[in-house]
Amino acid sequence: MVRKLKYHEQKLLRRLDLVSWEAAGPSLREVRLLRRFGLSRREELVRYKALARGIRGLARRLRDLGPGSEAFRARCASRLLGRLRALGLLRPGEASLAACERLSASAFCRRRLPCVLLRLRMAQDLRHAAAFVRQGHVRVGPEVVTDPALLVPRALEDFVTWVDASRLRHKVLDYNQERDDFDLAA
Repeated sequence: MVRKLKYHEQKLLRRLDLVSWEAAGPSLREVRLLRRFGLSRREELVRYKALARGIRGLARRLRDLGPGSEAFRARCASRLLGRLRALGLLRPGEASLAACERLSASAFCRRRLPCVLLRLRMAQDLRHAAAFVRQGHVRVGPEVVTDPALLVPRALEDFVTWVDASRLRHKVLDYNQERDDFDLAA
């Protein structure tokens, strides 16, 4: 039989959640990743980690298939590698299951829209890039995007531009002296 807790012991235990102790706080590595990629919530990083873990597990299972399933293994591996390359998670030179086994959450974070804006030199830093996206200054193809968590595939990377009515676009055109007379009416 366990004794009844005293008042101060109950008060201390209110702050401690023994069921979900893992969610107590992010580790130092997670904090670095959150800052480096400008993630607003830790749950996004946890989701990217789970996706990377699933892909690594799939690559490991494909690698460990028996010798009688060479054709199936080759077909599935090529489809997996093709999709990962199309998403931009693998670098162009990497084309093996070993590259899939090294996949991390950082690869997903690098494909987020603010990171792509930074790589395209459309923003000075990640914080400004995320602000531009939230304010509606950026479009991907014909659609205006306001969610910085959008993962941009490699095929759509060339179609990331400013919105036509964006003041930032007008400032860039004025600076480069490329603004058209037709745009002045808009």
